[in-house]
Amino acid sequence: MKRSVALRLSAVLGVAGVAGAIAFGLPQHDASAAEATVTGFASQNGGTTGGAGGTTVKATTGTQIHHALCTRAASDTPIIIQVEGTINHGNTTKVSGDSCNTAADKIELKEISNVTIVGVGAGATFDQLGIHIRDSSNIVIQNVTVQNVKKSGSPLSNGGDAISMESTVRNVWVDHATLIASGGESEGFDGLFDMKDDTEYVTLSYSILRNSGRGGLIGSSETDTGNSNITFHHNKYQNIDSRTPLLRGGVAHIYNNHYVSLNESGINSRAGAKARVDNNYFEDSKDVLGTFYTDAAGYWQVSGNVLDNVTWSAAGEENNPAGPDLVSTTSVTIPYAFALDNASCVPSIVAATAGAGTGLKVSDGKCNATAAPTTSATASPTVSPTATASPTVSPTATVSPTATATSGVNLSIGAGADGSSKASGTSYGNVKDGNTATFWSPNGATGDISIKWSAATKVSRITIVEASGSSIGAYQVINGATGAVLASGTGGGTVTFAATSTTKLTFKITSSSGTPKVAEFQTYAS
Repeated sequence: MKRSVALRLSAVLGVAGVAGAIAFGLPQHDASAAEATVTGFASQNGGTTGGAGGTTVKATTGTQIHHALCTRAASDTPIIIQVEGTINHGNTTKVSGDSCNTAADKIELKEISNVTIVGVGAGATFDQLGIHIRDSSNIVIQNVTVQNVKKSGSPLSNGGDAISMESTVRNVWVDHATLIASGGESEGFDGLFDMKDDTEYVTLSYSILRNSGRGGLIGSSETDTGNSNITFHHNKYQNIDSRTPLLRGGVAHIYNNHYVSLNESGINSRAGAKARVDNNYFEDSKDVLGTFYTDAAGYWQVSGNVLDNVTWSAAGEENNPAGPDLVSTTSVTIPYAFALDNASCVPSIVAATAGAGTGLKVSDGKCNATAAPTTSATASPTVSPTATASPTVSPTATVSPTATATSGVNLSIGAGADGSSKASGTSYGNVKDGNTATFWSPNGATGDISIKWSAATKVSRITIVEASGSSIGAYQVINGATGAVLASGTGGGTVTFAATSTTKLTFKITSSSGTPKVAEFQTYAS
């Protein structure tokens, strides 16, 4: 088995703990406990409803979560556990009872069914404490953060997996979760989202998986091929070495995900597995799809994916990359309805919806973020009126005071980017990632940055958003396809010009009083 290399990461900070007691009663009307509709393969095999219709419990410690499971009338009595605060080793102990089988070093969902765990209020963070699902069914985990779970070092939990499933698990829906580590196996971490030993009908949706050697596996060995019917959609994988996921046997549907900085390999279909890979956006990554580290071939059906600065290794005896020209090697029938966002808007729609604490916003299938539709799967029938967000700007981004308000669809999202005189440590892609916390700079006081499209695109307006400390002086806006100067001026902000159809638009900085910093190069049709 190939070992993941160590990642260069910053420490991930936890959230302060909150003390409290279990409270039985009616559901709380809280935006973070809003409901959503189960999607993907978790909607099959009878569906996944979690604890819908059961008692609602409030828990602020791991012991209270276990106590709630153990005091039910039976192991299948529906229950909704609303969690707030930090759950860690210091407040998690084993609890015994006829309706549970818990442990002290993890949140143990073993030999149970019909359970929802949902973060509410200020949020739920499982710090260095994993969630383990074994011999269980109909489980919903929503709006939680699980971070820095270790299999070596201290403290130990869940074999180093953030969320893991094994041994006859059915119908699990993990939604709007944030799963993060601070390194690879050599730093003590393992997978973020693992399934093995007969796990089926699982959906991971609107979640963030970040800073780990291993994103997750489906099947623990080349003979563990009975795990199947898994959906991954609208997730963000960022700074992951490999396994996004590793699929051994079975079927997976992988659509509308944003992959950034896959360092060694990405979707690894092997041992007869079939992966349907639709409308994903792969960026700044290597070997994003194929069969890797084995001669046991897997297969894929591909359509609508965007490859943005993706590199490929050469084929070999144990290395069969799907690129650079993606071609399907099988066909996969999907039994449920689903709406595909165009891959070009996937970075922005995922930025606006994925992860814990985003109001459970979802995509409408047309590149717009909306409040989640309600169902009985989770706790609260109400949604905060602030739950809708723009699909083109990261919800955590802070806009520079020099930015000018814009309207319409930002055509730069999903487009390509390049330029000249790029400064060390910056990226061309930073100007079209919908995040003003990142930026591009030239090496000196002048340089140019471009937005590129695969087909001629009509543009008549741009907005240059400068990062803090930027000092753009004179500029020209150039039709990169013809060299014609469309506009000129000084500073950033909004620039309009005669409507032009082009495959490349360049913002050329001809002077500055310091270091120019372009956070976003936004382009609009009108």
